[in-house]
Amino acid sequence: MSALRASRAALRARTALKAPVQRRGYADAVSDKIKLSLSLPHTSIYKSQDVVQVNIPAESGEMGILAQHVPSIEQLKPGLVEVIEEAGGSKQFFLSGGFAVVQPDSQLSINAVEGYALEDFSEEAVRSQISEAQKVAGGSGSEQDIAEAKIELEVLESLQAAMK
Repeated sequence: MSALRASRAALRARTALKAPVQRRGYADAVSDKIKLSLSLPHTSIYKSQDVVQVNIPAESGEMGILAQHVPSIEQLKPGLVEVIEEAGGSKQFFLSGGFAVVQPDSQLSINAVEGYALEDFSEEAVRSQISEAQKVAGGSGSEQDIAEAKIELEVLESLQAAMK
């Protein structure tokens, strides 16, 4: 019985010597910047650049990412990504979808297949492409053509909503 007591005492002493678990409280001083990497297969728009906030169109809902955000992986739906920069300005990009990875050290990586600055789009061209996609989606083409037109329509409607 004394061996069991000695083991328990040793175990208690060992856990008492360990450093307490570090937890971040609201009063802790933390960096107010997040390092953003926004990459497309053919170019990088941001390469580990400090920004204040990034708003993303996640499948689970619109999200604002700040420094010290909870680590997560989010699938992005077609929509507007807004980057609020240190100087106070903001830039907006339309992404066709992709993934955003928030890491514990205030790093955000966004990977998308296609993405363009919002100002690069013309409202008339988007409206015209929507009407063409609607004709194909509602037509009697092949199943593949109709499915592609429905996807194109979803992306174009998201783009049109972002432009307003």
